[in-house]
Amino acid sequence: MNLSLIDWLIIISYLIISLLIGLRYKKRAGKSLSDYFLSGRKLPWHIAGISMVATTFAADTPLAVTELVAKNGISGNWLWWNMLIGGMLTTFFFARLWRRANILTEVEFVELRYSGKPAAFLRGFKSIYMGIFMNAIIIGWVNIAMMSILKIFFDLPDEQLIWYIAIAMTITVIYSTISGLWGVVITDTIQFFIAMTGCIVLAVIVISSPKIGGITGLKSQLPAWSLNFFPDIGKSQSVSDIAHTLSISIGAFFAYTTVQWWASWYPGAEPGGGGYIAQRMMSCKNEKHSVFATLFFQITHYSLRPWPWILVGLASIVLYPELGIDEKRVGYVLAMRDFLPVGLKGLLLVAFLAAYMSTISTQLNWGASYLVNDFYKRFIKPENKFKNKKSIQKNYVFMGKVFTLLIMLIALFVTTQIKTIKGAWEFIIECGAGLGMVLILRWYWWRINAWSEIIASILPFIAYGFAKFYLEKYMPESFIINKGSFFFTVGITTISWLLITFLTKPTNKNKLISFYKLVRPDGIWNPVIKSAGINKHHSQICNLIICWISSIIMTYSILFFTGKAIFLEWSKALMWFVIAAISFIILRIFISKTKILDN
Repeated sequence: MNLSLIDWLIIISYLIISLLIGLRYKKRAGKSLSDYFLSGRKLPWHIAGISMVATTFAADTPLAVTELVAKNGISGNWLWWNMLIGGMLTTFFFARLWRRANILTEVEFVELRYSGKPAAFLRGFKSIYMGIFMNAIIIGWVNIAMMSILKIFFDLPDEQLIWYIAIAMTITVIYSTISGLWGVVITDTIQFFIAMTGCIVLAVIVISSPKIGGITGLKSQLPAWSLNFFPDIGKSQSVSDIAHTLSISIGAFFAYTTVQWWASWYPGAEPGGGGYIAQRMMSCKNEKHSVFATLFFQITHYSLRPWPWILVGLASIVLYPELGIDEKRVGYVLAMRDFLPVGLKGLLLVAFLAAYMSTISTQLNWGASYLVNDFYKRFIKPENKFKNKKSIQKNYVFMGKVFTLLIMLIALFVTTQIKTIKGAWEFIIECGAGLGMVLILRWYWWRINAWSEIIASILPFIAYGFAKFYLEKYMPESFIINKGSFFFTVGITTISWLLITFLTKPTNKNKLISFYKLVRPDGIWNPVIKSAGINKHHSQICNLIICWISSIIMTYSILFFTGKAIFLEWSKALMWFVIAAISFIILRIFISKTKILDN
């Protein structure tokens, strides 16, 4: 694809703006670790929420949605739409608690909640495991997606792509290390609007083209299966089948809707919150802003943002029927190549750069926070080892920049080792299966201890390996179709951490008391409350459950209302609008009863 001078000027201007933002927020970031990694805990909800949305909009996202839609129609998106259930659980049950905990990182929570050497080991292990290992894999698959875009845009040989990615990462490292989280979230905000504007423009141009003929023309040319909003449940297929309407077995449906959202750890959809989502919640002004930021993220992420990608994905079925089953994702980039005029090509490339850089900057900043706060500061050079107390925060901020660069270099190496994005996704989901319930219950059940989380973090790797390399060889094909390895990993992990919980000593009583007084969680804490001699506060769980359920119904209804309106199905659109409105009223009533609005 040849870019004009105007296209190149748009790209260069965007990169210069990103660097200028980094310089603009340089002073704010250098004051302390809190300023560098949490923006001084001063983020308003709308900035924090947009930053969450921007981070989950990576370079691979439109391509992944295009692939799902081209293979399975609109219903294919249920493979990730199901995660809304866990996302809304985080919004109402955990957002306030993360902000209230007053910690710098998710990993620091380990020693706030647990005690002794097991807690210290777990904190050190997770700082390396999450900050380097998992972070590098996530950055690696985002890099792979960006490389596939650059390859089609510029017709570059494979061996050169990694160098272009290195340049993009270097620019990202420069502005993110200079400005810390302040620079990251402000650039996220700008990047989000650029990226979404570009995607909407592409969708409008493609759908309005003579080859498609608008929404009516699109619908007339599409097979009926592609426009179904819901999957066919119970129609299991052989592993080798190429699906159309997403047809899933009862076992797979059960896994997606009732197990995966609470059982599996996945970046951006961690049970109980975690990762960069927790970082943004902890960066907010107060608990109210933390809840609203997360609620805004869930609604925007699931119900509003996907439609421009879905439309292009549907159009690709008509435009590029010759694409093989493993090539469907490039339909999005081909549409960019074939339909965008001069100037807009540069805008769309900037949109992908914006999506890419927002994700990379967050991952680098988030990972570095673990390495500085939970490894270097905790185990290598704690504050009591400094002779000059004035240099403590400067040293930690400097090390944050060093670790950011280190993560970048490791991630570039990992990028060269990843063969497929799908393989990286499956590895992360399966190797986190069973951990999720511990991450949820550690806030709501006093008996969970460090050993519970250690076993739940490590055992999935063993169970997953056994299931993949042994069970799947000898079990019938239905075992694979019904997500047998996933259920096996969840089951073994859950039984194991429950046994370990009761076979090991509880967390130190004084640690539990101090945690309860600070966070004031609901749930099963009676023994701790009794030992502390304090009055139990009024439980909000019933109100929170209603908020959770009504918000899920509301968000799905907005999703379906938007889709039906786009496809000119006005009676169905009205039905979903009414359901969304009723759900919103219920949510508004019960959210006020939780006293979130009074914060």
